[in-house]
Amino acid sequence: MRRRDLVLAVPLLPLAAQAQMVDLNDAINKAGRQRMLSQRMAKSYLAGGLGVERAQAERTLSASIAMFERQLVELSAFAPKPEIKATYQQLDAAWGDYKAVLVGEQPARARAASVLALSGKVLKLANDGTGQLEKVSQKPAGRLVNLCGRQRMLSQRMAAYYLSACWDVQPQLCSAELAKAREEFIAAHEVLKRAPETTAAIQEQLAMAALQWTFFDNALRTLQPGGSDKQAMANVFTTSERILQLMDGVTNLYSKLG
Repeated sequence: MRRRDLVLAVPLLPLAAQAQMVDLNDAINKAGRQRMLSQRMAKSYLAGGLGVERAQAERTLSASIAMFERQLVELSAFAPKPEIKATYQQLDAAWGDYKAVLVGEQPARARAASVLALSGKVLKLANDGTGQLEKVSQKPAGRLVNLCGRQRMLSQRMAAYYLSACWDVQPQLCSAELAKAREEFIAAHEVLKRAPETTAAIQEQLAMAALQWTFFDNALRTLQPGGSDKQAMANVFTTSERILQLMDGVTNLYSKLG
């Protein structure tokens, strides 16, 4: 099997989700997943508006909304300190504003900038909650769950910025932010590979993610702001889903280190 074929062979599967909070590492994992979902919803909205993988984009948006709301309830109930509970109360309010622009009407370019702005607000609060939970943990595994979980978010953020620039929505800003997210993703991957807590099984999964990253990065490099190449946009959408699946699996492995 050629290297390119191996990358493409990664299946698109539902994201892993547990019915209830298991422990603090699980809470950090789910809190970090909220960051990713904030960007995955934006990506799916933009793809739907552009007519890119429309059926899959609609399913992804619907599934992401459902998972975000379910995990928000769990995290709010689990919050071990008053300041963490307060963060999730703020997140709940921000989520209400974000959801209002995501649902009820067909995706429209006129609302795309609002979608990006609100996704950023939700992302910040979700990231605050993740960091607060990591501080409660005070364990290396908690830090790695947070860092690896952030890779999921970056995969979706890069795709969202790519699609926004293609729709000619804040193209200069999106191009610059995509470049920043790319650098952060590459640097974090190296940290994960070299962490002493990273097991052989996790190293194997990280190697698979590195292969998928090569294909995803190649797709991102086709960006032409204001461009209308539907195949290039579809490649970004689908490869972002594949790398998300891999990094979600790796984050789950870190969360089980204890």
